[in-house]
Amino acid sequence: MKCMYCGCTESKVVDSRSTDEGRTIRRRRECMQCGRRFTTYETIETAPILVVKNGGNRQAFDPGKIKNGIIKACEKRPVSMSKIDKLVEDIKKQVYNSLEQEVTSKRIGELVMNGLRDIDEVAYVRYASVYRQFTDISSFMSELETLMKDGKAKKAEEKPE
Repeated sequence: MKCMYCGCTESKVVDSRSTDEGRTIRRRRECMQCGRRFTTYETIETAPILVVKNGGNRQAFDPGKIKNGIIKACEKRPVSMSKIDKLVEDIKKQVYNSLEQEVTSKRIGELVMNGLRDIDEVAYVRYASVYRQFTDISSFMSELETLMKDGKAKKAEEKPE
């Protein structure tokens, strides 16, 4: 690491700490030539992931947009921020673990809906109504019927025999 004061490339690490929930390491260094101290940060370099929108245009993957959409769907519902943050983190991990440089907005929407279905059914229906762009009441009702069937099947599996 090059000293910002004298340009010397020799320095020693005086202190190291983990920051940003363990994703960054903060290192306090001392220059071997001038003796002055400076701070460096070490982070994991991630390859940029692009989201391919329905129209074909691409934009950078932004977990903040996912979080905002989930927050809107969960508005006035008993869903804690910790559950929302966990869902966003799970989706982020799935996107990065896919090892693809491009992911479709459709795939991200499906991941969000799958997560919301387990957290809160009303939030799921709200998100699905915007995401799937229901054009009439029959398409909305068919989604509700699917949700109800899945719920009944899940309850039947949970019943002890």
